[in-house]
Amino acid sequence: MEKTEIADSIYYIGVNDKEIRLFESQYYVPNGISYNSYLIKDEKNVVMDTVDTRATSTWLENLEKELNGEEIDYLVISHLEPDHAYNIGLLAEKYPKMKLIGNALTFNMLPNFFDIDIEDRKVIVKEGDTINIGKHTLQFFMAPMVHWPEVMVTYEQTEKILFSADGFGKFGTLDTDEEWDCEARRYYFGIVGKYGKQVQDLLKKAATLEIKMICPLHGPILKENLEHYIKQYDTWSSYKPESDGVFIACASIHGNTYRAAEKLAEILKEKGAKKVVLTDLAREDMAEAIEDAFRYDKIILAAASYNAGVFTPMEQLLYHLKERNYQNRKIGIMQNGSWAPSAEKAIKEILTDMKDINIVGETVTIKSTMKEKDIEAMEKLADSILDSIK
Repeated sequence: MEKTEIADSIYYIGVNDKEIRLFESQYYVPNGISYNSYLIKDEKNVVMDTVDTRATSTWLENLEKELNGEEIDYLVISHLEPDHAYNIGLLAEKYPKMKLIGNALTFNMLPNFFDIDIEDRKVIVKEGDTINIGKHTLQFFMAPMVHWPEVMVTYEQTEKILFSADGFGKFGTLDTDEEWDCEARRYYFGIVGKYGKQVQDLLKKAATLEIKMICPLHGPILKENLEHYIKQYDTWSSYKPESDGVFIACASIHGNTYRAAEKLAEILKEKGAKKVVLTDLAREDMAEAIEDAFRYDKIILAAASYNAGVFTPMEQLLYHLKERNYQNRKIGIMQNGSWAPSAEKAIKEILTDMKDINIVGETVTIKSTMKEKDIEAMEKLADSILDSIK
């Protein structure tokens, strides 16, 4: 690794993982993931988090190259999830004089993962505490449930850097050339989305700081246009729609419901919808469907009936949304059933538990295959969902 000094005496020592296909065993990451770790060299040398077991050897090489034979004085533990904390035990053994900085919950949870004696090496910090390491001063802010209870972020006062833990993270390696928003949005709603209130609390703390750089534990270091990234997090964590558009989520068994959904998308475009996105829930990435459901202000749920309920991929999407506090959206429904359509009832039962959900128009009911009368009903549903924002 080439020497990567991101600020005065602060170095990036993380690793790109281009081989991983499923992050957290569930999120498809076609462009991999980065495990970010940082080293601050000063009168006291500080490592900001470790990395996943998949990256141990490369990370150690990066760390030791930057240390150049020096000792580590402190390890800051922002988050104990194994993709960041796997090598705490290894580092504690390799550098026996190193102290570990965390909060009370950090050290309560640490024995769940490591059987190591660090009692005389613990530095327990509370909200707002500072540690001076020379030219740099670290200040700690608690971020409980963003997205584990022990999470904290660190603000380096001299360079005005926020080490943001999993906040402002993104899928994809650091050398992936792609827009930040899409994969950061998918990452946010997949991993952090349930905890909007807690993210809002953290953003209020961040608003009191002068921040020139954000260093997350996944994804690129953010140096420019910070207002955009912070605004996106504010929108996402407030559960506000981000874009004017219609997301059609379709769960089709034999293709008939999907063909009807394609026709509905065509009708919406003809009627002037600014953006229409159609997803086949049975065949496309569920995490991206979740992302689009949160992104757009209007959604149409199109599903086949199944076992006197709704076809499984639609049920899965709705439960994912419910788990993430989905709210404040306008929704239309289209169901298909050959003899006893049941999808509408099952969908509405799940939606009942969601906040500020406005079901608009009459449900379109298809019997097996799309007929002319169904197209007329789709026209009316399209009018209802587009008129609902006028």
